[in-house]
Amino acid sequence: MDRVVARAIAWGLAVTVGLGGLIWIGSRRLAHFDAALAAYTAAILFAAFGLTYRYAVWLQRPPTAMFWRRGWEVFVRRGRLGRNAGDWVRFVSSDLAANRFIFTRGRLRGLAHLLIMWGCLIAVAITFPLVFGWLHFETVPGDLERYRAFVFGFPTFSFAVHSWLGFFAFHGLVWASFLVIAGVMLAMRRRMREESAAAVQFFSEDFLPLILLFAVSLTGLMLTASYTWLRGYAFEFVALLHAVTVIATFLWLPFGKLFHVFQRPAQIGARFYKAVGAAEELARCRRCGAAFTSLMHVEDLIAVERQLGFRYECADPAIGHYQWICPPCRRALPALAQGKLWRRERRGIVVERGERLPATPAHANPGLGHGPLGDEDRRNFHP
Repeated sequence: MDRVVARAIAWGLAVTVGLGGLIWIGSRRLAHFDAALAAYTAAILFAAFGLTYRYAVWLQRPPTAMFWRRGWEVFVRRGRLGRNAGDWVRFVSSDLAANRFIFTRGRLRGLAHLLIMWGCLIAVAITFPLVFGWLHFETVPGDLERYRAFVFGFPTFSFAVHSWLGFFAFHGLVWASFLVIAGVMLAMRRRMREESAAAVQFFSEDFLPLILLFAVSLTGLMLTASYTWLRGYAFEFVALLHAVTVIATFLWLPFGKLFHVFQRPAQIGARFYKAVGAAEELARCRRCGAAFTSLMHVEDLIAVERQLGFRYECADPAIGHYQWICPPCRRALPALAQGKLWRRERRGIVVERGERLPATPAHANPGLGHGPLGDEDRRNFHP
């Protein structure tokens, strides 16, 4: 067995067994575990193994491993730990909590992601403790109008059934469902109306996750409608349908597009990598002399390419490696190569005037406000 796979399996088993142990302990040896929810728990345990396995494999790939290691190194670097701690709070709030990096690509697109993300987070925060037996409610002795919350078997606060806290506690999944459905509708609108999205979309990657999220939310709302307004009509069928959609979503979770939700937090390490690299020594192009990225980035990129078996060393010792060439000059090199071939073909007609290199071309896109992302692209568009 490959060493990468063996390590990933070991991590997957460790996380799954650890989660199972927490369920056993938190539910007081399954005393507060609802046997009717065993299928949900089995699906979550499978998803925990699959997600951990895939994450461990991903982290062991040379590019990801380099970013992961360097991200931690630059975070704890002497003299920058305090500043990095403040940046961490800013990155988590802007990138993860607010999804600002998606809003830069479009307001409706960012709103769709934000609604889906917070709807799912609210649902998970409510559902998982209940399914695992970590949280349960009991009526207060002598007062049937009050409930007491038990966390890991320990009694905590009590609240009135008809209070605002009780209303939000018992209807939290309803609000989460509305958020997810609204986000799914916005995402579906983009998938069906924007040609740029339709040109590259796949059913399994772009529509299936939205369909699953919509099915889970809709069947959950149907359960609420059944016991609230229909006196339990078709409740057993709807409960079974809801269970099927939820379990199918968890079983599919490690293999589909939603895996990027678990990858995204690691991107914060790349933010630190870029910030620290930009503040330190910069790499200069060995053709035009312009600074185009951090010295650390170029050296790490060369090391990763060699690990992957790619060799881009140049014959010219003054250049050494192709990664020492800035992006604008790379765009110039094919034109220079074609020009040399053209002159050789017409050597008898065109008079050679030497090998003087032309100026590095300027990109037609002016940069910020017109490019794909923003400042980073504009820096790479230097003339």
